[in-house]
Amino acid sequence: MTSDQRAIPRAHAVAQWWVLARRLIRPSWRNGEVVTAILAPTVFTVGFYVPLNMVMTIYGHGLSSYAQFLMPMIVMQSVSFCATSAAFRAATDARDGLNARFGSLPMPVVLPLTARITAAMYRAAIALAAALVCGSVIGVRFYGSIWDTLGFVGFAGLISLALCLGADLLGSLSKSPEATTQVLIMPQLILGMVSTGFAPASQFPSWIQGFARNQPISQFVYALRALAGDPSGNAGVVGWPVLGPGLAWAVGMLVVFGGLAALVATWRSE
Repeated sequence: MTSDQRAIPRAHAVAQWWVLARRLIRPSWRNGEVVTAILAPTVFTVGFYVPLNMVMTIYGHGLSSYAQFLMPMIVMQSVSFCATSAAFRAATDARDGLNARFGSLPMPVVLPLTARITAAMYRAAIALAAALVCGSVIGVRFYGSIWDTLGFVGFAGLISLALCLGADLLGSLSKSPEATTQVLIMPQLILGMVSTGFAPASQFPSWIQGFARNQPISQFVYALRALAGDPSGNAGVVGWPVLGPGLAWAVGMLVVFGGLAALVATWRSE
């Protein structure tokens, strides 16, 4: 970091961040990103709930309704889609040389990264709100305290931030928007389908039950399911044994991806 960058007044840096963030937020109303953030949870809800509701009612899922069981996975799929958009945007900026250009300007080196993540979280907030509306339509209700409900939203936001940082890091390194989005499809597909978001771990073959139960998506789902609550009492108890593993995964991803993304941003600016 140069002495000019260190001497930037904080107010000026905030103004620069806002200008860069608006560069990504304002076009999202015209290019369809906001519409996609709203429609994606709807498509996920219809695509998962309609065909699986009767099947899982027959085979069992342990909660009062399959909608209650599925809700965390609708949220996960919605924010994962926003992370893919974040990777695409980061790869586009890297390919067009914007990161190098921003690095030559008198601004903090992590400011472009911060602006991209701000825009990504803006889309994630819209997607999360749409997912909650879709869940309400199919009968999802929050049965815990107001703090549990706020914890559900806050934990979903933390997951979104961690995923968006990881996606931005991948996009910044690849410099290929098309290749980046294709690379992200496989882990989303594997971790999403082989998780407890769609079916209990007991319904998987015995040789893969351990992976399905303990991988990060399943741990996120367990925590969100407990925070949402359920009249059956089978959603899990809000406490460290249920929330801890998912929170540890989210914070760990946030630290690793955030640190690496900041290092890449600094390296690109030199």
